[in-house]
This record gives sequence, C-alpha cells and structure tokens, in this order.
Amino acid sequence: MNESVSVLMNVLGASWAVLVEAAPWMLMGFAVAGLFRAFLPGDLVSKHMGGKGIGGILKASALGVPVPLCSCGVLPAAAGLKKQGAGKGPVTSFLISTPETGLDSIAVTYALLDPLMTVIRPLVSFVTATAAGVSVAFFERFEQPTAADAQAAAAPAACGTGESCCSSESRHDPELRKPVAERIRSGLGFAFNDLLGDIGRWFLLGVLLAGCISAIVSPDMIGLVADNELLSMLVMLVVSIPLYVCATASTPVAAALAMKGIAPGAALVFLLAGPATNVASLTVISRLLGKTSTIVYLATIIVASLAAGLLVNHLYHLLGLDITSWAGTDVHGKSSPMEMVSAVVLLILTLRAMLRKNAHSETS
Repeated sequence: MNESVSVLMNVLGASWAVLVEAAPWMLMGFAVAGLFRAFLPGDLVSKHMGGKGIGGILKASALGVPVPLCSCGVLPAAAGLKKQGAGKGPVTSFLISTPETGLDSIAVTYALLDPLMTVIRPLVSFVTATAAGVSVAFFERFEQPTAADAQAAAAPAACGTGESCCSSESRHDPELRKPVAERIRSGLGFAFNDLLGDIGRWFLLGVLLAGCISAIVSPDMIGLVADNELLSMLVMLVVSIPLYVCATASTPVAAALAMKGIAPGAALVFLLAGPATNVASLTVISRLLGKTSTIVYLATIIVASLAAGLLVNHLYHLLGLDITSWAGTDVHGKSSPMEMVSAVVLLILTLRAMLRKNAHSETS
C-alpha cells in the first residue's frame, strides 16, 4: 500500500513539474490564438483554399500550421471548407498541418524540448501536408465522387452566383467592424473558453501520461528500442496512429520519452503521427474524402514521418548533438514563481473551460 502511494505521489509530482514548465508558454500560445481570431477574417482560410491546384495546397498547408485544432476538432472545419468548394488536395493538407501543429504546441515544444525541434516540427508538418495534398489531388482523378463531393459542387449554386455564399458574406464580416477592444475580448474569450475547453482535458491527460512515464518508465526499458533508430520509430508509429492525442498533449509525452533516452527522430514520429491520426477521425475522413484518398492520406503520414525521423537524427548527428540526451529542458529543475503562478492560472482556466463546455453540452 505504501509503495502504491509512493508511486502515485511520484507520478503527481512529475506531472506537476511538466505542467509548471509548460504553463507560461501555453498561456502565451492561447493568447496569440485569441489575437489571430480577433484580427483575421473568419473565412480567410476558405477564401484561399478553393480549387485543386498546387497554390491552394500550399496555402492550406501554411495556414493550417498556426491554427490550434486537434485531429477531431479540425474535422468540422475541413468539412465546411469542402462544402465551400475547396478541393480534396487542399482539404487534405489542412487536415494534416492543422492538428500536427498550432501556436500553443509550438510554444510548448520550445519549453519542453529544444529550439531545433521547435523549428523542425512545423516545417516537417508543412512538407508532409503538402506532399499528402499533392498525392491526394493526383489520385483524385481515379476515384469515384463521394456524396460530399456532390454537395460541395452544388453549394456555390445556392446563392445564384458564381461564388459561394460565404465568400460574398466575407466582404461584410460584422466582426471586422467591431471596436478593437471588443474584438480582442471576443478573441481571448474564444481562446480561453471554447478552444481551451476543446483541448484542455487532452492536455491534462498528456501531462499525466508524461508524469507516468517520468516516474515509472526506466531508461533501461526505453533502451530496449532506443538503440535501434528505425525500430523505435516504428514502435512510436504503432502507438501513435490509433491514439487520440492533440499536438499540445503529445508534446509533454514526447518530452518525457526524450528524457528517458528516445531519439529526436522517434519523438518527431510521435509528434507528427499522433495528432494527425486516430481511429475516430479516420472514419470521418473516409466519408469526407473517400477511401482511396484516406489510404493516400495515411500512407503519406507514415512514410513522411519515418523519413523525417531518420533525417532529423542525421541532422542532430551532423550538428554534434547527442540524440540520447537532446531535450534541452529538465522538467524536474527548480521552478520560478512566475512558472508556478502560470501553472495555477492555467489549471484554473482549463477546469473552468471544461465545466463551461460540459454545462453547455447538457443544456443543448
């Protein structure tokens, strides 16, 4: 009994250390996401993703990088884009780059891992999303149209013009006419209520998983696969593909694995494949894009993740960095008062957002 209590206390202590380290960057990431919401037109993404050319795919990949949505949260947004006339290629790119990264997860990557991985993660996400979009656009010509395709084709005609209803409404976006202070308040409210309510529980779950790994998993256990770079990446791939984990929640888990000796390439595979795939989202994507496109979508993520992992390990070797002790932050180090306060504030805001979301779900 005493041993179980001791293990539980170690897990909670390690989880708290991860939360304290990540909290300031999480708060900053959500604040920036709120400002994006306040000052960017609501249909900015859809306006630049129409058609099936490489231009739309590149824009979708780039615009999806800073948007902080998880793999399930991005599905309704992608479905809306599809209905507004976006091609399968751009929609696929958006489905990958959006959940794999986000302003909040980029900030947490810098806090828990290292500056190099902070740059590599969104860059590889962009390349993977672009490759998948181009591949899906290529194979689209061999696939039978889905019901979603028919709806998307009919959507522009609903206005009786050559453009979609949404694009005509964008010229008169009421949000852009509001006072600056009101827009900032609305954007921050969205970030710290709606957005935090969507991913807050998954972030806390990721923190707890990181605490379990830190307290229970020994370096010897990780060493069973860590010595073989390709095997460790395959293990991360098998674990991450069916798992539901958002980009932010995956970061503390990857950091805990890194502190135990997992190479940056294997950690990157988990950071890329985990947020972009899970069993629930793949079933929806299959209905949205079709079976052939879904297979191409998943295959591209697998191949790109493994290739990126191998290249990243090689890059760390070239830079003279030790891939067994590459994470730049020790989550068990002494915390500053600012970090402690940030952790308490983030925890309170997360619990508040979760309660508001549950209450809204019960009343609706």
